[in-house]
Amino acid sequence: MTRVLLSGYYGFGNLGDEALLEVIVDGLRRRFPAVQLEVLSATPAATARLHQVESTPRWDWRAIRAAIGRAEVVLSGGGGLLQSATSLRSLLYYAGILREAIRARRKTMVFAQSIGPLDRWGRLVVRQFCKGLDRATVRDERSRLLLQQLLPKTPVERGADPVFLYGDPAADADLSAEGLGPESGAYAVTSVRKIAAFREVPPTIARVVDRLAQRYDIRSAFLPLGGAADAAASTDVIRACASSPVLLPECPLPKAASILRGARVVVGMRLHSLVLAARYAVPFLAIAYDPKVSSLCEDLEYPLEPLWKAGDPRPSDATVDALVDRLVNERDALSAHLAQRLPAVVAAAERNFDVLGELLS
Repeated sequence: MTRVLLSGYYGFGNLGDEALLEVIVDGLRRRFPAVQLEVLSATPAATARLHQVESTPRWDWRAIRAAIGRAEVVLSGGGGLLQSATSLRSLLYYAGILREAIRARRKTMVFAQSIGPLDRWGRLVVRQFCKGLDRATVRDERSRLLLQQLLPKTPVERGADPVFLYGDPAADADLSAEGLGPESGAYAVTSVRKIAAFREVPPTIARVVDRLAQRYDIRSAFLPLGGAADAAASTDVIRACASSPVLLPECPLPKAASILRGARVVVGMRLHSLVLAARYAVPFLAIAYDPKVSSLCEDLEYPLEPLWKAGDPRPSDATVDALVDRLVNERDALSAHLAQRLPAVVAAAERNFDVLGELLS
């Protein structure tokens, strides 16, 4: 019986990361029925109850070292853990767990991560702390090239985000309480989050929302995948709108997936709003606040360029309008493109588990 320890951004209520955990746990049990799972979590009791796993407080280093000692394999991921954009402290935490596991001679794997952005100190931390890592899978080609450069002796493979394996939500889910029932007409889902340059974002997204409403009669519903912080960011955008979008309440993952699947289009900053949109072939307009969003679009060979990329100037009103028009008018072609790309992306997501199987054997 193999014991696996999972390290990630788990237990914080972020639906994207909780979707990652759910899919990874389900995939491990499907592939390796005898596996015993332990998860490092900010809310260990809730994580243990929800996923039927053992769970350890993620801030208790004595408990973490004990969990590493119990494990045969330590997985770091999925998500965007090895990056210094959030903070060097965050990077030191996740890389430190891998260093402890490598020192304890446990099998170690970076699992379905996006790597970077990394500044000079961040690159040094990954290079030194992760030296001796056994295997790695990453979510995009940019991450593969970066990690392979930093860890030349570690086999690094490109996979895809495990949430591409998330199942179909109930087709008959009742969304009337959210005002999104069949009688309500076409709607767009918008997913935003706070970023350092966020003051550039509300007027731009507000113009998207207003054009969808005023020209195409598609009303927008803001879905706060990241909890209260995303709800606050959504409120900032809603205040800048001339139309009347709605802010949806926080909801569990299956309902969020149903809402995204039923959308006419999606406008998204949150990576997993775009992953789930692509999973259900719903055309999207990306806001690339982070390289992982740009990389997703590139790996999907998505024909519609992002609305905005971090570091770029605010797009002109004419540029915004043209992108919204393409999103709506080319919807069928964009949906067909996503449906065509999906089998290859699903296979790449499954490859994460193949590589783990090779490590276990």
